[in-house]
Amino acid sequence: MLQDYLKDLPLVAILRGLTPDNAEAVGMALVDAGFGIIEVPLNSPHPFRSIEILAKVLPKNILVGGGTVLDVASVDGVRDVGGHLVVMPHADTEVIRRAKELRMICTPGVATPTEAFAALKAGADAIKIFPAEAIPPYVIKAWRAVLPPDTIVLPVGGIRPDTMRSYVEVGANGFGLGSALFTPGMPVDEISRNARAFARAWSELRAS
Repeated sequence: MLQDYLKDLPLVAILRGLTPDNAEAVGMALVDAGFGIIEVPLNSPHPFRSIEILAKVLPKNILVGGGTVLDVASVDGVRDVGGHLVVMPHADTEVIRRAKELRMICTPGVATPTEAFAALKAGADAIKIFPAEAIPPYVIKAWRAVLPPDTIVLPVGGIRPDTMRSYVEVGANGFGLGSALFTPGMPVDEISRNARAFARAWSELRAS
């Protein structure tokens, strides 16, 4: 279940632009920082190879999969290389249903309550609030008033360590992290520092 992977550190590493040659080093740096969920967007170079490498070399308790999954065939592609996570920028119910048929964890992107309810009805394990820059905390607070109480809500887009608190205060359960964590060509030690900064910020939020 997705909750098991979110329990200790509910932050999803979004590695857009990752290449297979540095997949292992980047993945291990994130795991060492406490991350348990890693997503390789499918518009990265050779994404299925990177997913395959991560799935093979990382500990089995790490959830690895694909992001920017746009169609049913891509769901199958992620599964075929050992991925167990499907993350989408949209809420295509056919894609969601295929992921669930394959017993994969699926997090579709939503920008309205209508999309959120349709995604949950199709079997989504969580909803990805995207893009979070355009959906401020007060909007999520309003959504929380009508969504099922156990809905996992993960804002994605423009999230930094210093912006997480306002979303958590209105009911966010975790976050997807993009360019503030990783960009193509970023040195592994910088990725590690960014990851640890996010982990510290989350720890401080939990303690407050």
